[in-house]
Amino acid sequence: MRALISILACCLFSITVIAQTTEAKKNLPDAGKPIQVMEVSCGKCKLGLPGKTCDMAVRVDGKAYYADGADIDSFGDAHAQDGMCNAIRKADVQGELVNDRFKISYIKLLPDPKKTKEKKQ
Repeated sequence: MRALISILACCLFSITVIAQTTEAKKNLPDAGKPIQVMEVSCGKCKLGLPGKTCDMAVRVDGKAYYADGADIDSFGDAHAQDGMCNAIRKADVQGELVNDRFKISYIKLLPDPKKTKEKKQ
């Protein structure tokens, strides 16, 4: 009985690791496209884009574009004090500009320097 339980536990662990690895691979950057550090925020609230709703946007070479492939609430409450509607953040971003919208294939929010500085003190 103990051997069976041990085998089942090992199988469940293996399935979990495979699932996590598969999920992580979905978030890997596309080797063919460069990763750039960009400003990301709400297009309407912080980057001056026209619109009626709060949506993710990026600033590329000084120009803002609404973005597809990442949701504004994926990084916490967009309307919180440090949320995307109240702060412009930096992120590693990979994607391409298509028809005046930025198609994100990879995004990783960089640590907020203000929060990092507060933790050190």
